[in-house]
Parts: sequence; C-alpha cells; structure tokens
Amino acid sequence: MPLPGKHPVLGAEHTTKAPNSKRPKPRPPRGIRDKWFFPGRSLPTYTGPYSVGTMEIEVPAADPRVISSRITRKKKHVLQLETVLMTVYYPASMDSHEAGKNDKLSRQLWLGRPRYGMAQGYGAFAGLPTGIVLPIFLPALFTKLPAYRNAGIASHWAPEANLKSGGERVKTTEGTKPPGSAELPRFPLMMFSHGLGGSRTMYSSLAGEFASYGFVVCAVEHRDGSSPRTYVNHAKEGYGSREEREKNGGLDHWHKEKKRGYDVMDYMFPIDNPYDTGPNNPKGVDKELREAQIELRLAEIDEAYRLLSIIAAGDGEQIAAQNLRCKGFVGASSHGLRGVDWKAWRGRIDLDHVTACGHSFGAATVVEMLRNGGRFQQYTQGLIYDLWGGGTRPPAEENPDHRIQAPILAINSEAFTYWPSNFETVDSLVDEAQTDPSPAPAWLMTVRGTVHISQSDFPLLYPHLCSLFLKAVASPRRALDINVNASLEFLRQVMPADMTGGFRAFDSENILESEAAPLDRIPSSQMLRPKNKWVAARLKIRHEWAFRISPKLFRELKRKKAERQGRSFDGSGNEVWLHAKPEEGLLAEWRRKMMEVAGPVEESVGEDEVGGDGEKEEQAGEDEAGSTEPQSSSSG
Repeated sequence: MPLPGKHPVLGAEHTTKAPNSKRPKPRPPRGIRDKWFFPGRSLPTYTGPYSVGTMEIEVPAADPRVISSRITRKKKHVLQLETVLMTVYYPASMDSHEAGKNDKLSRQLWLGRPRYGMAQGYGAFAGLPTGIVLPIFLPALFTKLPAYRNAGIASHWAPEANLKSGGERVKTTEGTKPPGSAELPRFPLMMFSHGLGGSRTMYSSLAGEFASYGFVVCAVEHRDGSSPRTYVNHAKEGYGSREEREKNGGLDHWHKEKKRGYDVMDYMFPIDNPYDTGPNNPKGVDKELREAQIELRLAEIDEAYRLLSIIAAGDGEQIAAQNLRCKGFVGASSHGLRGVDWKAWRGRIDLDHVTACGHSFGAATVVEMLRNGGRFQQYTQGLIYDLWGGGTRPPAEENPDHRIQAPILAINSEAFTYWPSNFETVDSLVDEAQTDPSPAPAWLMTVRGTVHISQSDFPLLYPHLCSLFLKAVASPRRALDINVNASLEFLRQVMPADMTGGFRAFDSENILESEAAPLDRIPSSQMLRPKNKWVAARLKIRHEWAFRISPKLFRELKRKKAERQGRSFDGSGNEVWLHAKPEEGLLAEWRRKMMEVAGPVEESVGEDEVGGDGEKEEQAGEDEAGSTEPQSSSSG
C-alpha cells in the first residue's frame, strides 16, 4: 500500500487534531479498595458479563535448555528455558463478584513483588534516574487488578444483557443455555505475548476484558530479556532445583544466584546497539538477539499450553504441587494457588481453537506462531496489536508453508502508522494471509489519537504523562474499548459459534464493517503526524497550548466552527481508519470451510440489528487527561 506524497515520510506538513470519540462503555463501580481516599491508582473494571479471576503460576519447564549458546552476559548464557511464569485470567463464578466487593477474595498486585525491585527494573528500562523512580511508581505500588485471585471458574452461561442495558446485576445473572450446548460453558483459550518492556500484568486490562467476555487468557511473562525485570525461582530441592536444572538442562547460573535461590533478569539491551528498536537507528535491528528471543518465547508458549492442557484435564493439583509462586519464594503471594477447585476446570477450556494475541514484539511472536501451523496447529486466528516490524522474521523462501494461513486482525496505533517501513510490514501480512492457495480473511486498522503503549495499562494509570509527553489524545478507556470491540467482532466472525457464548452480551459497533480507508487516500489534514525524529514515538497536537488550557472549551469552539461550516461533529466513523478488509467472498468461503471442520460460525451483525457499546456523546472533559479530543481543524 503506497504512502501519500507531498512529504518524504507521510502526507503534507499540515497536521490537525484528533477525532471525536464516543463515550467509554459503562463499567461496574469500583470497590472500596479502589476509592480515591486509598493510596495508589486504580485500573478500570471490566465491561463483559462475567467477573474475572486470576491465577499466578510459575513451574519448572518440562524441557529445560539453553536457547542460544552465543548470547551471553558476564560469561553466562542468558537465554535459557528454566521455568514458565504466567497469569491466567478467566471468567469467574457469580459469587466471586460479591465476595470480591467485600474483600473476601484477594487481588493480584499490578506491579508485582518485590514492589520496589520491580519499580527499579521499570526505571532502568525507561532510563530514569534512580532518584525519581520511586516518586513516579509510588502510586502504582498499591494498584491491584480488578480481578479475584483463585476464584472459582464460572459455571453459568453469560446473560444476554450487558452493563449498559442491565446494570451491574448482569455480573450475577445466569443466562439461558444455547440449544444443543453442554450444561457448563467451555471457554476458548487466548495466549498473550507481551512486547518489549512488558510483563504478564502490563496488559491486564486487555486480558481482563477478554476474560469478562468468556475467554481463558494466558499471559506469559517472557524470560528473554524483554521484561523490565522478572524473577526466576528455583525449587528448594529435587525437580526444578538449580542442581537439577544444571544437570538435565545444561543451564548455568551466577554464583550469587546459587546462593540466594533465584535469578533476576532485567531488560537486556543489545551490545553496542542498545536502541535497535527505533526507526531512525542507523545500525538497524540486532537480528541475532531478536530471533533467539523469539525462539525462547515460542518454547515458553509451548510450555504454557502444556500446563493449560493439564489444568483442562482436571489435574491442576500437579501444577499446584510444582508452583513456585507461593509462600517462601521471591515475587510470590502467600496465597499461592490455595483454594482453587481443580476438578471444576475439567473440560472447561477449549484447546483446539486458540487465539494467538500479542503486542509489538509479542505481535511478531504471534506472526511466527501462525506461520508454523504444524507446530502451533491449535492456534486458528491471531490478534496483532501494533506490530514491531523490525523484530518480525520474514517468511522463509525455501519453505512455502512458512506463511500465515489463519485469519488475522492487525490494529495499529496512530503513532506506529506513521512509521513507513513498519506499516508496509503490517500491510504485507494482510496480503500474505489472503494469498492462495489457502487464503484467510484479514483486516488492518488504526485507532486514531493513540500511541504505541495505548494497548497496555500504562495510559490508564498515567493518562496525564501519556498525554503530555507522548501527545496521546484518545481517551485511554475509549481506546481500550475500540481495541476490544474490534477484536470481538473479528473473533465472532472467524470462530465457531459455540465458542462465542460470552459474546451474547456484546453489542457490535461494526468497526470492521466501516468503509475502507487505504492510507494513501487519507487526507493529511486528518493526521497527527509528528516530525521525523519523533516518528513512532509520539504524535503532534497542533495549537496544543489551547487544548491544554481548557479541553472542554476548545472542543466547544471546534463544535461551533464545524456547525458554521456545515460539518458533522457527532464523532461517527472517525475514531478508526480501516485500511484493509477481506472481500465478502473470501469471508464467506472461510466460514464455509470452518463449518465443515468445526460447526457454524456466526454471521456478522449489521448496524440495524444491534446498538453500539459506545455512545456518540462528547467527552465533556470528565474522563482522564487526554480523554477529550479536539476536532479536526480541517476547513474541508
């Protein structure tokens, strides 16, 4: 897809304001623990019909090994598969909602333990001076996920009503069983891979949203040097101990690790090229490091899938017996996996129609999974959030099967859309998926007013910083809603109908039915394109000083200007650019094939059949900073 002319990067020099936006979806009220008079910042509650539970699991890998013998630090191999660490988000039972409100169930920390150690890791990754790390992260030290630790898995079907129509009671309402379905719902699995600087909780709002709509989401914390800081525990003795890992896996450890009983792995910058991720880096990407990291990530995902298979067989006691995230281990809660009813998990996870999902480098990991259909045959569709093209392997020329043969939805931030080579990589993936001999439907869209971290929790916790320094102008909650809504629309179209029972409460906005807007046809007057040196890093807000003084007044002035010029100011259709979507014939053919293999796939829902989750009302300045977007200053 060619880029527009008039500028060496994209479009003309003229830039404008962000689009109008609908209101974020209604959410259940927060509990007492998240009120303003408690220290710390709060994450938004989840919009789906289910409450959400979490489990923290770290167990020794079944096949420990050194991934790369060439990549070392201080004479130690650093890319080693030793344990697998993950947080599992899942639909929780109805009684967990009231128990959680009354603080009868504990909740997982967002930052993780030890809190100050984790904050130091994030500070080092961000290049922050030691003296300001604690003040910046102090509010997040007390943040907890709005999900309930070790809660029972939901045993009820989701109700047809949603929070907008039914209020908070939908969380404790049982829906009717679909005809021909089993008594207990079977929840589809989603495997999530984080990006550089991420962790298993950095995307908790995304993961929790999907869990609230009926997914079991496994968020793996990669030990490949991409997390700001992660702790790798050793069992005290026997299986999983340091001695056993060294003997059976050939792993090596520093002396201080042997003494204290755990490893600390911080973010690993490439040697002599620490900022290989930037678009203006003359040295390019450290391919050897990034490809080795992907190999470790794939191995960890294999291990995580194995663990979920054991849990789905009702044999989770095996996992609990090996769990290293319990009392006595670093980074662990004293609760461990206490109270989990493992037998209730038997047959409750669908392991055959798994969604691969990832952000940035995690999206590059998803691409590699989908290209290896033999090894990852259970992964039948992919969600690609703000792909980092530099870390994405090209398809193997010598292997014609090494290509995407599954449906994909690629969602870009606006900031990354202005990175020409990166956009071309994402666009090529859409073409790759839809190419013969086994074409699959694919979509590519951009959420306007967003930056690279908009799909993580960071803008929800630090909206003012993201608005001030990264020039993000989309409401963090509304941006989250758009990402989730578009993803659910996609999944409803490509997954078997019996796997989407939790979607009954979801009102489609028909984002993927929008009119196609190829990048070369978008007027430059609609773009928030920054100067070349800031491409991919942030956006540009024209007349920013006026927006900062009074977003509400600024918006009202823009409304009046639009009315004088006869332009609409209702916000419809301008929060998203839909760059590519499949032809109707391809989508119909894919549905036909899926029906032959796995049963019916839901038809897409037209605009006249449902109401949108979001409302076309202006933000009025009541949401977080950056949630009131100024309207286009285009005179057209």
